[in-house]
Amino acid sequence: MKPFYIKDLKPDEAGRLEDRYLVRNADIRDGNNGKRHLYMTLADATGDIQAVKWSLTGDEVASYSKIRPGMIITVAGRCKEYQGKNQLVLDCIRGRAREDTINSSDFFKAAPESPEAMYEYILSRINAFEDEDLKKLCLSFYEDDKDRLMFWPAAMTNHHAEYAGLLYHVKRMMMMGERACEVYTFLNKDLLLAGVALHDIEKLNELGSDENGVVSDYTFEGKLLGHLVMGAAVLGDRCRELGIDEEKTVMMQHMAISHHYEPEYGSPKKPLFPEAEMLHYLDITDAKMFDMEDALKNVEPGGFSDKVFTLDNRKIYKSTF
Repeated sequence: MKPFYIKDLKPDEAGRLEDRYLVRNADIRDGNNGKRHLYMTLADATGDIQAVKWSLTGDEVASYSKIRPGMIITVAGRCKEYQGKNQLVLDCIRGRAREDTINSSDFFKAAPESPEAMYEYILSRINAFEDEDLKKLCLSFYEDDKDRLMFWPAAMTNHHAEYAGLLYHVKRMMMMGERACEVYTFLNKDLLLAGVALHDIEKLNELGSDENGVVSDYTFEGKLLGHLVMGAAVLGDRCRELGIDEEKTVMMQHMAISHHYEPEYGSPKKPLFPEAEMLHYLDITDAKMFDMEDALKNVEPGGFSDKVFTLDNRKIYKSTF
């Protein structure tokens, strides 16, 4: 058992703590005083925390520049409060932990359901499609990419940035999408659920993830194009390979590029048919509910979370009833 889980850290606690944490990202930056500082996001299975090592020496710059996402390192420092959030101010970094001493469940955050069960649920919904074109399109991706889907996250740092997070995101959106079709009966359920299944499929090629679901960086194509544009391109190619007609092809491409809704979030078009509009709301709802649930996990009833960047820096309240 780890002695200091991130969820248990308290600002200005007595004494210096020392423990091992997973590196999510690390960056050495120049400061205003001519000094160089190390900024990291450290994590374990309970959450993450911003960490900083001030005023690096030349030897420290050379050593710490080798720190990479996915490493588990031993650090010592104190937990402080900075701009309404916990921050770990480091005194020293003792080095990389030996792999044979690591219990992966202590460090790597994972979706709360098994990848196999989530994958089978999604496939069961796809196999229930009446539209044979949309069924074979979705199955072609899920069968070809099954191995990576078993562990792939849905993001680098934001919602569903966890082992098998992409499957978890898609599964919950499918559950919501089926219920939406019970209320809004004019929706084409097969089209909506096909959009859900494939709207983020190119995150498999946008994100550079390891087998623990930790993303080290975006890929070259991911940085220059992003998963919306990449998704539209691969859907066009796959539909042509499968002989799917132009109308369905273009509508699926439209769902890929419009589900972020606003140009500043990467969408060159807003949704132009009901299923594309609903896809956006399913996506944003699941993302925000994930972030709210995650923010409240370690909050006592009657208390507020830290500020949540992805929720416009709101502090989320946890009710007592």
